[in-house]
Amino acid sequence: MEKKIKLQSHQESQALVGSHDENIKIIEKEFKVKLTLRGEYLKISGTAANISKAQNLIDYLLTTLRSGSKELESSDLYCLITGFKKKEKEGGMGLAEVNITSSGRGKQIGPRTKGQREYVEAIKNYDIVFGIGPAGTGKTYLAMACAVEALKKQEVRRIILTRPAIEAGESLGFLPGDMYEKISPYLRPLYDALYDMMEAERIEKYLETGIIEVAPLAYMRGRTLNDAFIILDEAQNCTAEQMKMFLTRLGFDSKAVITGDMTQSDLPDGKPIGLIQAQDILKEIKEISFIYFTGFDVVRHALVQRVIEAYEKSNRGK
Repeated sequence: MEKKIKLQSHQESQALVGSHDENIKIIEKEFKVKLTLRGEYLKISGTAANISKAQNLIDYLLTTLRSGSKELESSDLYCLITGFKKKEKEGGMGLAEVNITSSGRGKQIGPRTKGQREYVEAIKNYDIVFGIGPAGTGKTYLAMACAVEALKKQEVRRIILTRPAIEAGESLGFLPGDMYEKISPYLRPLYDALYDMMEAERIEKYLETGIIEVAPLAYMRGRTLNDAFIILDEAQNCTAEQMKMFLTRLGFDSKAVITGDMTQSDLPDGKPIGLIQAQDILKEIKEISFIYFTGFDVVRHALVQRVIEAYEKSNRGK
């Protein structure tokens, strides 16, 4: 059997198939179909069931492109395919179609899985949200997108990004350079996400004026943070004392998002992990939301999801 889908323009067809036909190859492999682009038509060949699945995905991709997104990355495509397969297997909520903001390149940024959508909804509705789960699930990236959008809408006056600067047992005092040079490597992932959301010139201006602040967690001590969107990243490296200190910094009209991966703490053995303790102590407070991500929420290379699932399976067997 075969099915033809009409495309609107050459630009749309190029965005759909991807660089070097990468997206086409992924869809063919995952749905066991053959895709052929001829002029303004995309032909899908295969069994009726597989054609139906592939068409549903392609229709969704075209809707995304026609809503303003200029490109489709392979990481997004893998995530969408995972969502379709999970919906088919388990039922329930399908893919999230909510965009939070757009990058400087015009790419729409938003949740791509059920877990990510629950996370974004929690950030909108709660003042303190914990996002806990493995690497690659978008915990920090989506929190950053929500923060940028809140700043654009003037819901907050500033964004504060922080993370523990002590990792793998190494003290800042042993690192070369001044304080900025010492902490910069620890804060680099936060800068990377930020520069993907906004123009560089605007970021530099906001950093100079304090509208955006990127600092190690130790700099939060003694402060009250009002009218701010605060993101604490890598919270699995917080001690119990640091976590309490951070949570009590929240001021009026502020939001705090705490992200971390319980399995990747660099704290010395025997040192209580603040993220785990906070989970136990605060779980009964209804105004605080805990969102837990799984391998299904990974939006990196498809192999990353399989690696995470393998480790989870190994841990369950112990």
